[in-house]
Amino acid sequence: MHVDLNADLGEGAADDAALLALVSAANIACGWHAGDARLMQATVTAALQSGVAIGAHPSYPDRDNFGRTEMQLDPADVRADLIYQIGALDALVRAAGGRLHHVKPHGALYNQAARDPALADAIAAAVLDVNPSLALYGLAGSELLRAADRAGLRAVSEVFADRGYRADGSLVPRSQPGAFVEHVDEAVARTLRMVGEGVVVAVTGETVPLQADTICLHGDGPHALAFARAIQAALTQAGVEIRA
Repeated sequence: MHVDLNADLGEGAADDAALLALVSAANIACGWHAGDARLMQATVTAALQSGVAIGAHPSYPDRDNFGRTEMQLDPADVRADLIYQIGALDALVRAAGGRLHHVKPHGALYNQAARDPALADAIAAAVLDVNPSLALYGLAGSELLRAADRAGLRAVSEVFADRGYRADGSLVPRSQPGAFVEHVDEAVARTLRMVGEGVVVAVTGETVPLQADTICLHGDGPHALAFARAIQAALTQAGVEIRA
């Protein structure tokens, strides 16, 4: 058994270097919610040195709110925005002698695309425009994964070690109780169950089926490094290989 362990990096958090030693994939911010060209380049270099797969982490144009404000944009505009962001990171990766591996939308863009087929199709189209060999990471069971399938892209089903789930498989909004997992033991137990059994328990008690191809840890979270160390150790001890 194997699983991918990814982290959102290049957002200015302090633990990026330590996380790169634990994860198998890095989603690098493309400058629209966090980061800039220099931080993108530095994170790319560090990821290549660590042997970690590199993904683009594009967002809405929303630096003031860290990309977490929902927007109602024309899908054609979203497609252009993503081509711009993915293309910029792809150029930096190629200049450093590497190859871009995947795309994972950030924040509000990610969550809206999980339920909006038109937005999801615009994202998938942008990825296809840049490079049809790129994988597209999306919330398990979401419209974004269905859009990836329609576009002929490799769809990677993502679960979250540090976020609460609702009964429909969506994430609990950050403003609501139960949005975050606060304790390491709980994060480890949830992760092992998602990987081993393909289920997670919602905040309202329901058992929700999901497919865990990749596990996300938010690099800006207060417990990111502790969670990553414990989850990496627990998966290894359970005989689960961690690889992109």
